[in-house]
Amino acid sequence: DIEGVGHKYYLEMELEDILDKDTTVNCTAEVLYHLGTKNIAPDVQFTLEGELKSTEEVDKVFYNRMKSLEEELVAENIPDSHGNVPPDLEPIHLLAWVASGYVIWQNSTENTKFQLAQIKHVKQVKRTDEYLEFDYLVLLHEMVSQEIIPWQMTVLWHPQHGVTVTQDSHQPRHTSGEGTT
Repeated sequence: DIEGVGHKYYLEMELEDILDKDTTVNCTAEVLYHLGTKNIAPDVQFTLEGELKSTEEVDKVFYNRMKSLEEELVAENIPDSHGNVPPDLEPIHLLAWVASGYVIWQNSTENTKFQLAQIKHVKQVKRTDEYLEFDYLVLLHEMVSQEIIPWQMTVLWHPQHGVTVTQDSHQPRHTSGEGTT
C-alpha cells in the first residue's frame, strides 16, 4: 500500500515464447494501481532477462501475404467453437491477442481479469501507406464476473513499427440467441 496513491505489486514470472515453446525468459514487474480512479491505466515497469525468438521472418511473410491480397481479408469466429484457429489466420489471432493486451491494460483494475476469448469479426482496411489496418470486434472474457464483453479495436501494424491500437471502445451487448454476443 502506498498511502494516498494506490497499491503496488511486485511480480516475478516466466514467459514462454509463443513461437518457440521450449524458450522461456524470466520477467520481473512492478504494477501500480491508482486509488479511486478508474480512468487511469495501471503503471507497469518490467524487465526481461534473456531474449525471445525473433519474429522478423514470419512477420515479413504475413505482411507480404496481406499486402498482396486481391481483396481485403474478412474473417469471423476465431477461434471456432471447438477452439481451433486455421493456420492461415494464426497471425490475425496473434495480432488481436497483442492489441487486446493493450486494451486490457488500459481498462484493468485490481478487481478485473480480462482474457481474449474470441475474434467475433475482423476486416482488413485498405490503405495507401505501408501499414496494415484491421477492424476487430473481439469478445473479452472478464474472469471475475464471468461476463463476455464485446470490444471494437482498430489496429495498425507494420513489421518494423509494431502494433498500435488507434481506436477502441466497449460495445453494447446484443441478445441474439447465440449466448456469446
